[in-house]
Amino acid sequence: MSARGNLFIVSAPSGAGKSSLIAALLTDKPTDMQVSVSHTTRKPRPGESHGQHYYFVSVDDFKTLIAEGAFLEWAEVFGNYYGTSRKVIEQALADGIDVFLDIDWQGALQIKQQMPEAVGIFILPPSRAELERRLTGRGQDSAEVIAARMAKAVSEMSHYKEYDFIIVNDQFEQALADLRAIIRSQRLTQASQINTHSDMLKGLLAD
Repeated sequence: MSARGNLFIVSAPSGAGKSSLIAALLTDKPTDMQVSVSHTTRKPRPGESHGQHYYFVSVDDFKTLIAEGAFLEWAEVFGNYYGTSRKVIEQALADGIDVFLDIDWQGALQIKQQMPEAVGIFILPPSRAELERRLTGRGQDSAEVIAARMAKAVSEMSHYKEYDFIIVNDQFEQALADLRAIIRSQRLTQASQINTHSDMLKGLLAD
């Protein structure tokens, strides 16, 4: 019997390296891991496809899904709606797939209220100075935008205590190893092992 998958909530301030860590984790395209694909009402950007990057739906359809309780969490961001499908997540977990939700602390709170077994992971930079260096190093934003991002980052980081695990992304390879260790540890919990090895355990304890 295959074990039920684990639901991992991964949050971090912009510049902490969350997306890079998740991408590195999935580099080998493991069949037992996937990043959750959200629903959104925004228009697809060049190169984005329906069902791979997002499920693109109309505002009316999104509101209907809200009314039906179809989302584990949803939010409106800059006039566009984003939501995590309950049905999609539940099916993946039932199939034994570990699912990663790349969401902020507010979405994480909504998820935890409905699925308390979800495992929260918060990614932190090693210092404010390093975080600002990373944001500035992108070379895409003005000083005013960087300052606003830093202020938002400090606000987001204040919620680190609401998570089960904390990873400090100072050395990338070490942070990636830490992330893999968390995933492995969840697959070795008592409940997971009982589910996976139920027949073996019965045999070991048989009279």
